[in-house]
Amino acid sequence: MRSGWLLRDGDVVCALELADSPAERGALRGRPGCEGALHVDPARTVHTAGMKFPIDVAFLSTDLTVVRLARLKPWRIAMGGTKARSVVQTEAGSFERWGVRLGDQLEVREVPDRPNGAARGST
Repeated sequence: MRSGWLLRDGDVVCALELADSPAERGALRGRPGCEGALHVDPARTVHTAGMKFPIDVAFLSTDLTVVRLARLKPWRIAMGGTKARSVVQTEAGSFERWGVRLGDQLEVREVPDRPNGAARGST
């Protein structure tokens, strides 16, 4: 799974995991909670089967504009509608704390891999 940042207006909203495979789409399942968020692309629907905590979901258009927000308890499903192309999932209440709202233009910035497994902070 790749790592990155979720931004709004150039400011970091939270740390972000980027799902690369179908198996990674369910990365929040089985966890006791989530400090950052998970971006799944493509996705127009979300289910919380097997989740241990409620989540907030931001459905995003092609240009990463928030077209719908939903809060889902475990064992629920939500659809983003025809404009949705990807989703950001996080622990319930996070979007409210971060100020993410309907109509916000978000940005996903991937953290590049470090060559040869270089540690963070090394040159």
